[in-house]
Amino acid sequence: MAKPKVAFICGSIREKSFNRRLGKAVAAMTADRFEIVDVPIGELPLYNQDTDGDDRPPEWEAYRDMVRECDAVLFASPEYNRSMTGALKNAIDVGSRPKGKGVLIGKPCAVFSATPGSTGAENGNLALLPCIKTLDMPDMGQPEAYWGGVNDDKVALDGTIADAGLEKVVRQFANAFADYVEKHCG
Repeated sequence: MAKPKVAFICGSIREKSFNRRLGKAVAAMTADRFEIVDVPIGELPLYNQDTDGDDRPPEWEAYRDMVRECDAVLFASPEYNRSMTGALKNAIDVGSRPKGKGVLIGKPCAVFSATPGSTGAENGNLALLPCIKTLDMPDMGQPEAYWGGVNDDKVALDGTIADAGLEKVVRQFANAFADYVEKHCG
């Protein structure tokens, strides 16, 4: 049986994003259990129902095809103005349409968030929950993952974690998510 595929949708489109780095760490920690597919969202045109017909943007179709091929979703979100990023909300909107046929609907998922600040981007993380519920996506509720104090000294661009405390909580999350994916997709 093939390993499950997990779509990694990172709300930060910043090149040196801490959330993207930690997504790479989770991918490395779970590589023996599933494949993480990095689904880029930075070039998605804003969702507009008027253009969601026969002539819809090819970027939407490429994104939808990538997510459709995956069994589960891992969301990562920084916090912008006490919410998720606009890029992430747009990706959810594009992935939820056309109504009733969206590629995100029903896929098991988990959310983590990271920030250099002390709160762990909790509001960005929690802002996703109403969207997840609306899309009937079973979400891994525990362990909650709000990682604060993340910086260049703690996690490298390639996802290598130098801080033992951060490595421990990310590994706990990664193992729990791997169990969750196997339970729902195995």
